[in-house]
Amino acid sequence: MSLFKKKEKSEESYYLASQWTLIRKKLMAHKLAVTSMIVLGILYTTALFANFLAPYGLEDFSSDYKNATPTAIHWMKEGAFVGPHVYKMSYTMNKETFKREWEEDTSVMYPLKFFVKRKPYRLFGIIPSDVHLFGTEAIGDEEPPRILLFGGDNLGNDLFSRVLIGSQISLTIPFVGTLISFVLGVFLGGISGYFGGMVDNVIQRVIEVLSALPTIPLWMALSAAIPPDIPVAQMYLMITMIISLISWTGLARVVRGQFYALKNEDYIVAARIAGVSNMKIILKHMVPGFMSYLIVNLTLGIPNMIIGETSMSFLGLGMRSPATSWGVLLKETQDINSVAQYPWRLIPLIAVIVTVLAFNFLGDGMRDAADPYK
Repeated sequence: MSLFKKKEKSEESYYLASQWTLIRKKLMAHKLAVTSMIVLGILYTTALFANFLAPYGLEDFSSDYKNATPTAIHWMKEGAFVGPHVYKMSYTMNKETFKREWEEDTSVMYPLKFFVKRKPYRLFGIIPSDVHLFGTEAIGDEEPPRILLFGGDNLGNDLFSRVLIGSQISLTIPFVGTLISFVLGVFLGGISGYFGGMVDNVIQRVIEVLSALPTIPLWMALSAAIPPDIPVAQMYLMITMIISLISWTGLARVVRGQFYALKNEDYIVAARIAGVSNMKIILKHMVPGFMSYLIVNLTLGIPNMIIGETSMSFLGLGMRSPATSWGVLLKETQDINSVAQYPWRLIPLIAVIVTVLAFNFLGDGMRDAADPYK
């Protein structure tokens, strides 16, 4: 009897649950979407604390480590466990290939330590600090070796640190840009479909003009208006606006079509006759009718924005050195010879692929969870 009551109570809670509760339960049952949320949570957490997690800053480089191979973390010495440590690296120039060949000097062991003090930075851009998560300390008067987990770039920067700090740009510009384009698309598409007439004609002609413009030449024209010497914060804002202003048209057309289909439904007409305001009809009665599409569009729009920012920076139309983003890092690997000799410099591409796949899988899970017929 208790089992029957428990089942009955479970069914009652299911049928009385709100739409958002049902979406959350379905989403939590989607293993791939949950895994993607965990991956994205890790990525955004590392971006938030990038300056603390990165062992070096953007200006902390050494020409002695130009295109250095990734640093190996050792745990054993002479067959005994001694904890994580690294060795100094030196190179010799191969006169046939003109390539640096790196080798470790195992005579002196440098223990890997946590919470070491190095060059100062501002955590979250506000809190001054000089503590980094890990690093090495000098033994005597000698300079400690650099830890390059992802190897070095063509200036001797730590690629791992640049990937972490670059994620602050590559993960936030798409997020902010998607929100702006989402609001524009829903607002303008909703007005166009709900009111129709002259307003609809004007908005649709604007959409057609923007859709007819080729993307890359439009990026080039808009980015040419950005002065090359403006601060990084202003460059960040400009790129966000450029990406947002040309990516809302598709959503606006879909929203317009949905509003056209819904505005003559009986419950919408009844609400209008009852004196409900247009804004309340739109937000409370019409938008929830295709909420599943809006959720998916918002989720899947972010990876498109990530690729857009990366593409702009790769083409030299977005962020530029000394600022760092994943697109800037990929731009530095355009030379095929450089990639062939130093394959670790393609690691930022892996970060882009993982992020885009995670957002796509999360979007698929949210689409299934928000679909009322599943």
